[in-house]
Amino acid sequence: MKAVTINSYGETPKLTDVPEPKVGPDSVLIRVKAAGVNPVDWKITAGYLDPVLQTNFPLIPGWDVAGVVEAVGPAITEFAPGDEVIGYNRQDVAQFGTYAELVAAPVRTLARKPASLSWQQAAGVPLAGLTAYQALRAAGAAKGDTVLVHAAAGGVGSFAVQIAAARGARVIGTASERNHGYLRSLGAEPVTYGDGLADRVRELAPEGVDAALDFVGGDAIPASLDLAKSAARVVSVVDPGIAGSGGRYVFVRPDAADLTALGELADAGKLTVNVDKELPLEQVAEAFRLSQEGRTRGKIVLTV
Repeated sequence: MKAVTINSYGETPKLTDVPEPKVGPDSVLIRVKAAGVNPVDWKITAGYLDPVLQTNFPLIPGWDVAGVVEAVGPAITEFAPGDEVIGYNRQDVAQFGTYAELVAAPVRTLARKPASLSWQQAAGVPLAGLTAYQALRAAGAAKGDTVLVHAAAGGVGSFAVQIAAARGARVIGTASERNHGYLRSLGAEPVTYGDGLADRVRELAPEGVDAALDFVGGDAIPASLDLAKSAARVVSVVDPGIAGSGGRYVFVRPDAADLTALGELADAGKLTVNVDKELPLEQVAEAFRLSQEGRTRGKIVLTV
């Protein structure tokens, strides 16, 4: 089968021929339709996660997948061949990722594909959607709250805005001015990031915010701690050091129930996915370049 591989850290990923994956007892073999691109993918190939994540070569990158079940392991009862699924295929060892024609994914990482989304949109849901969903849960975001979302036009932030709005929260989102219209379309009140951010937020919410989600790091954390009524409801997915200030750090994890909930929101018309760039699998290097620039609005997706 065809898959994107590298043989050492820092190597340019390229499309090669590799053996088809074996299907373990608790795994599902998926014929990939599309694979979402996330910053963690190129960070792994560059070696940035080597201190914390065992990586074996040749490495197939990618954690997000949308595709059709080809076969199931003997312990699997949740899915059958022909089912359409999405998954956050993060395993304890990085080696067999989703930038491939076929991938064997643990059943704990999978949910049914939302019928209302295209393959490309569905592939953009897992990592970013779960990150937003789990961060909002950690912040206790609920109906009637005012929630501040940093980097609200990005892949994770755009999910957080929609999920919070679906829960009945008022959402204030930071973004560059070119993305303000996009944020309004998602249900957020936009503010420009940068110097004076806290003052601009207080113009909209004079008493501060109930919860704040940091998806960018840097100055967003002190601004959030200044604006939030309780530091315990300030959540960062970027900086573990926030715990020292009373906030919470969230590292996304695969969760089939959470992924199913995201799909239900999509099929209820409360969650959509903006695919900023769609590229064929062989153009993975270009996808990584665009991701590294950090200027995409929504998701980058590889099609198989």
